[in-house]
Amino acid sequence: MSQSIQMSQPIHNQPQSYGQPPGAYGQPVPVQSEWIAAPMAPPLNCPPGLEYLTTVDQLLVHQKVELWEAFTGFETNNKYAIKNSLGQKVYYAIEDTDCCTRYCCGALRPFDIQILDNSQREVIHLYRPLKCANCCCFCCLQRLEVAAPPGNVLGHIVQEWSLWVPKFRVEDASGETVLRIEGPCCTVSCCADVEFRVLSPDGGQPVGTITKQWTGLAREMFTDADHFGITFPLDLDVNVKALLLGACFPIDFMYFEKTDN
Repeated sequence: MSQSIQMSQPIHNQPQSYGQPPGAYGQPVPVQSEWIAAPMAPPLNCPPGLEYLTTVDQLLVHQKVELWEAFTGFETNNKYAIKNSLGQKVYYAIEDTDCCTRYCCGALRPFDIQILDNSQREVIHLYRPLKCANCCCFCCLQRLEVAAPPGNVLGHIVQEWSLWVPKFRVEDASGETVLRIEGPCCTVSCCADVEFRVLSPDGGQPVGTITKQWTGLAREMFTDADHFGITFPLDLDVNVKALLLGACFPIDFMYFEKTDN
């Protein structure tokens, strides 16, 4: 009798896990890291910091909502979280312009944008000089310099003259066109995404997309904190991936950044 009673007693020394569902064989599911892990063997001749791009075929660029800007309308420096498709952070981007430039020039302002990794190391630097927004004048076309690491120019994003649709060339460091970007006739984001097609150098083959994502009526009306998605082939050259990431920012400023100036 005593043996049967002993066997029927509950066992209390089983390990328990809280806050997450069990995985296979009752094992806890590991918590996903907030930041993406660097690959074990980065490719040769890869600029330092760009090794994170070798394992992704999609980037999500999410601009941070600034409450001071939303309530007062006073433009602040833009800040962005750059994530992979799993939601892990790849980089963090910070605009560096003074308040006078932001107030006087609005969305047309020249800017420096620092793109940092999880150790706060600047891995990509973007620079756009001041130019007027007049598509009818060849000298007013926009141009963005992309350097990785800072001081080592990877190439440029160059606006092409066009009356109907937004067009850009993606140039490498030698000035050769490696990709083209073409937007829609209407870039107004009204309850739908706005897609810019990434094309081959001759414009004949689709390569990827840069998409301004619809984020909801309230966010679209009262803030200019935009969300973008960038897609490209996984095996695309890592330098070209960095150039496409850089192309997202002038597109944001030119077509989706609100200004009251």
